Amino acid sequence: MNKLETEILAAVSLDEPWALVESFSTFKREHPNDVNRGMDEVVSRLRKHGVEVTVHEPSLYLSLPGLARVEASGKTFRAKPPAYSLDARNGLEGQIVYVGARHNVMITDMFEQKVESTLELADRVRGKIVMSEGFASPGLISQYEELGAIGVIGINPGIDVHWGICTTVWGTPDLDDLPRKPNIPTVAVNKPTGEALIEIANAGGKVTIFTEMEEGWFTSKLPEVFIKGTEEPEKYVFLHGHLDSWDVGVGDNATGDATMLEIARVLWQNRGSLKRSVRICWWPGHSTGRYAGSTWFSDAFALDLEENAISQVNCDSPGCRWASEFINLCRMSETEDFLSDVIQEVAGKVIEGERPHRAGDYSFNNIGISSYLMLSSTMPDVLREEKGYYTVGGCGGNIAWHTENDILEIADKDILLRDIKVYLLAVLRNANAEYLPFDWRATTREFADTVADYQARAGTRFDLSLSSKAVAELSQALEAFYARVANKSIDPKAANTVIQDLARILVPINFTRVNRFRHDPALTIPPLPSIAAAADLDSHDEVTLGFAKTQLVRGQNRLISALRQARRHIELVAG
Repeated sequence: MNKLETEILAAVSLDEPWALVESFSTFKREHPNDVNRGMDEVVSRLRKHGVEVTVHEPSLYLSLPGLARVEASGKTFRAKPPAYSLDARNGLEGQIVYVGARHNVMITDMFEQKVESTLELADRVRGKIVMSEGFASPGLISQYEELGAIGVIGINPGIDVHWGICTTVWGTPDLDDLPRKPNIPTVAVNKPTGEALIEIANAGGKVTIFTEMEEGWFTSKLPEVFIKGTEEPEKYVFLHGHLDSWDVGVGDNATGDATMLEIARVLWQNRGSLKRSVRICWWPGHSTGRYAGSTWFSDAFALDLEENAISQVNCDSPGCRWASEFINLCRMSETEDFLSDVIQEVAGKVIEGERPHRAGDYSFNNIGISSYLMLSSTMPDVLREEKGYYTVGGCGGNIAWHTENDILEIADKDILLRDIKVYLLAVLRNANAEYLPFDWRATTREFADTVADYQARAGTRFDLSLSSKAVAELSQALEAFYARVANKSIDPKAANTVIQDLARILVPINFTRVNRFRHDPALTIPPLPSIAAAADLDSHDEVTLGFAKTQLVRGQNRLISALRQARRHIELVAG
């Protein structure tokens, strides 16, 4: 770290962030009224330190879960409804059928639990209430609704029941999204309840699902801090995280809210040392609107984000107990070396980076912004196994995630202090870099590996050599470009324009299926999705194989066009 970075990191204190964590541990932040109370407290603490805050008040469409239960064989079983479940407060009765599935052990696909769809499966579940392992996730619910199930019970893997959200719609639906809004009631139960219900299913029994839901438009407060830089004030690093939570949600995400609060305080005091600006937002509607707050901001400020955002940084679940490591760390490939250096310098840890999931307020892929971090530090796998924990999507790996057990004891002061400094240095160094610290050569290496993998799986049934050639040509242009960056023979502003423009082209081609300024469903997006069908040709018969090949022709055209556009951008500057 240089002298300025050392001095700014030394200014970090736990006084304000820990006070916020303690306060948030005393009240729930699920209903918009309580979320707004939390937003008001963040704003008050910021203004106490002289930080200027803008408070937006978007109208968001939210789904607020209430009580739920399952009744069967004269017994009542505890349950929780996910957000966007259909209201069934009067009860939905039906025959229950159990469809076994393994629990996904990797966070990569834990939110898209699915089973193989067949005609036999459709016959089994049509008109029935289906029970299967999973977190009542979008993939599970949408699949069974499509197959004709009238309700779904998700079996959680332990004694806890986890809240969640079951819609595939990302953010507030538009007219095109509305058909995908769930139209069946859904609940989650714990493993012991699931085992009891499986016995009832095996005996051909019936169950009744009860869910109480409140759904509609809610005015939600959304604070924004914009800390202007001194040299390129229009350009900014975008730091954000959600404030609404399930119950009191200390590890998910009071610790993240506190992290951003302290970063805003420290950077505001040192704003004269920033070259570029830093923009910080606290989101409503994360848990009850499938990232409705960040999606609203992405829509409302899309053109400004496209023009000026140099990166986006998500802050979720830092500072949790036992979270000593930085594994399963989300980052886009071009950011890995930069992020690795930051974490090594602050925490002395080696990162294990992975492709960002279709989750966690990553509502900006359609715009095309280089991104790093989503979940933060986590406990090592060995410790998780020793404790008998299963994979969860936050809280540093603590299975209190999305339960009423996510209380103050989940936070750790020492780890929170360290993680605040990790985020602070990642934002500060990004804002002050002479050349934006993102290496697109790493992304083209990822592309080359992806194309090679798809080609191997497609075999002779489809030729991806044109994609391989386009990736190689882009890689060659990038080598020349970064050689000039290394010897500083290219103007930093010109180089940074190229680096930012590459994000606008290459992030969407790698992370989206839909057109720019729209939002993909909340389901896993494979690498280079326009040619991902090449990996699944074995699943097609002679008839549908032709349709898959047609899709691949069109998808390869889209990919190659994007790669050529990126190469032309580089060659205009690097020659």
